[in-house]
Amino acid sequence: MSKNESIQVFEDKQVRALWSDEQGKWYFSIIDVIAILTGSDRPRKYWSDLKSKLKKEGSELSEKIGQLKMQSADGKYYKTDVADTEQLFRLIQSIPSPKAEPFKLWLAQVGSERLDEMQDPELSIDRALEQYIKLGYSENWINQRLKSIEIRKELTDEWKAKGLKEGQQFATLTDIITKAWSGKTTREYKVFKGLKKESLRDNMTNTELILNMLAEASTKDISQATNPKDFDESKKVARQGGNVARVALKELESKTGKKVVSPLNVKKVLGANKPKQKEDE
Repeated sequence: MSKNESIQVFEDKQVRALWSDEQGKWYFSIIDVIAILTGSDRPRKYWSDLKSKLKKEGSELSEKIGQLKMQSADGKYYKTDVADTEQLFRLIQSIPSPKAEPFKLWLAQVGSERLDEMQDPELSIDRALEQYIKLGYSENWINQRLKSIEIRKELTDEWKAKGLKEGQQFATLTDIITKAWSGKTTREYKVFKGLKKESLRDNMTNTELILNMLAEASTKDISQATNPKDFDESKKVARQGGNVARVALKELESKTGKKVVSPLNVKKVLGANKPKQKEDE
């Protein structure tokens, strides 16, 4: 299934989602939805109990629930229960919550917006911009972040063209790039910044974002120039691309006397209200 990974935001809460081009629909993480509707700090346990309850009641809903790989807080991809919009509408009826009706309206809006974006791709950029503004990010940072999304898309398109697989292979290559320029894997970087579910990129400073963009743009350019034949060769290219940004980082640090990779995050540096997670880790 050709999928587009995304993070949707409902009342500043994150919902992991995958868009299926073939099915023409969204698939949402049930765990994320339950966490929002119930406020439970154990949404997996709530969902497990609810599935058992639905099964005992003879509901076919739990049997039709599928699984897809989605990125977890540790940056890796794991299979998790997902539901399309219609299934979520039915599931919400089984969850007593004051957020149920607003959430249903939000689901309908998300689906409508996606169809609009397919007709006019520029709308997706406009919506991302709107979300970042609502979350309190500075205009300067937003401009950098939107550019980083564009560069990331160019890199993943290059990986797809080389026959690489979304999910674990993309995550591994991203880790290699990040480690090469920053000295830390994606997970180590997030821990260093004190992050859990938040996106690393959404918590980078301007300088960190710029160097990460340089690393990914360099990886894409080197890949196009050298035409790696397989995953192992692409890993070497990823390391080379990351090293380009590493050279720039060292030069900058030598001139400023300051470390670029910082434990600070966007919330602290730019006064953002609530950093949010994105699709491109």
